[in-house]
Amino acid sequence: VQLQASGGGLVQAGGSLRLSCAASGSTLSNGYIAWYRQAPGKQRELIASITSDGASSYAGSVKGRFTISRDNAKNTMYLQMNSLKPDDTAVYYCNFGNWSLGTEYWGKGTQVTVSS
Repeated sequence: VQLQASGGGLVQAGGSLRLSCAASGSTLSNGYIAWYRQAPGKQRELIASITSDGASSYAGSVKGRFTISRDNAKNTMYLQMNSLKPDDTAVYYCNFGNWSLGTEYWGKGTQVTVSS
């Protein structure tokens, strides 16, 4: 299974970006999907997820600004990020897995930099 993340870049505070993560070798609808981020000097943190049943959840720091979604036809997951803040600067990773099967896969990460 391979996850290819894209869409990162440099944006001014208040701007928007949409991250994409295309999957190959498995079907995203068969498990959970999630986005994590890791800022310099900090631990990787879970910021958004969707279970196989479609239930979504968000970290408090991004709730109301970020939206996670999945396009089953394209086998791609997305993270729409609005009202970006400098604190959102981090490397963003997509994650996919199936708890029942005990599988978990990671994309390589894409850099998001928000300037003030």
